[in-house]
Amino acid sequence: MGLSTLIETWGDGVVLAMAGLVVGLLFGALAQRSKFCLRAAVVETARGQIGSRLAIWLIAFAAAIAVTQGLIVAGKLNVTEARQIAGQGSLSGALVGGLMFGVGMILARGCASRLLVLSATGNLRALISGLILTLVAQASLRGALSPAREAIGNWWTVPGGDARNVLAWVGGDAKLGLAFGLVLLAAGFWLARRNQVGGWSRFGAFGVGTMIAAAWLATYTIAQLSFEPVAIKSISFTGPSADTLMGLINAPSIPLGFDVGLIPGVFAGSFVASMLARDFKLEGYHGGSSMARYITGATLMGFGSMLAGGCAVGAAVTGVSVFAITGFVALAAMWVGAAVTDRVVDREPAEKPANVVPQHSPAGLAVAPVPGE
Repeated sequence: MGLSTLIETWGDGVVLAMAGLVVGLLFGALAQRSKFCLRAAVVETARGQIGSRLAIWLIAFAAAIAVTQGLIVAGKLNVTEARQIAGQGSLSGALVGGLMFGVGMILARGCASRLLVLSATGNLRALISGLILTLVAQASLRGALSPAREAIGNWWTVPGGDARNVLAWVGGDAKLGLAFGLVLLAAGFWLARRNQVGGWSRFGAFGVGTMIAAAWLATYTIAQLSFEPVAIKSISFTGPSADTLMGLINAPSIPLGFDVGLIPGVFAGSFVASMLARDFKLEGYHGGSSMARYITGATLMGFGSMLAGGCAVGAAVTGVSVFAITGFVALAAMWVGAAVTDRVVDREPAEKPANVVPQHSPAGLAVAPVPGE
């Protein structure tokens, strides 16, 4: 049965939700096994280690760029109507929101996607933090915090179209984007080999990035076949999580779409992967100060992600995969905010360099210890 037949039979909402579920299941399982995490990559780099955590993140990041741009070169994908390119962007939002998100993900010990993955493995700290992040994101999008978000976002805006497309700035096209992605991907695999990252973990990281491109392709293909307007989008977490949670609270049913399948899919994929690998373990807070830290971090990420146009995946990886200038600004701001916060909050002045002797996990990933996960 072809995709057009599925749409005619079940409707585009059901098909979009099914696509989101499949992409989410794969993303969740691959992210759980590869330990894909921007926060871990930043902490490792900020502490003078160019190691396995950075390698994993870089492979996923580069794969998202290379596969997405490869699909555009092949004529299978057109992202000119995606919100990251077509809509007006906020550089002030990307900068301020990115900094807030970076601070928050250090305090909460994980970005939005990592909290969702960890919560499915029994980490109750991540579960509570994720719920708080989602509530603050909703308040920032449509609630009491939305005036502040809009005010900051209007400080410095950029129109949609070529003005928001970095490739257009330099007179390039998707071929240049593909070449950029492939160079980064080669660097990521070289770094992974140097740090003895196992083959399955490299595959998992590559798969995480590929799911970004798969989501673009799925929504674009369905949009081309549907008689109703369908948003061309890829993976993001804060906005979809907020909409899904509010839909469950406020309505007897949720309008079906890609995001409705994505969020539970990521949770289910992570849960299944953790159970198969025997990684599932219930964990809670370690005292009141620990709880206060996580709540503060989640609050900053909730507001920051709505201001920046997405989380460490939605704004940074997904945005950069289509060369949106706001994605680059948000990623840089997240990196700086996280690195500075790690130095101020989590490192003692006389701290000795971390032990960088590889420790092999059951999945074959050589990881240098990054505290707090």
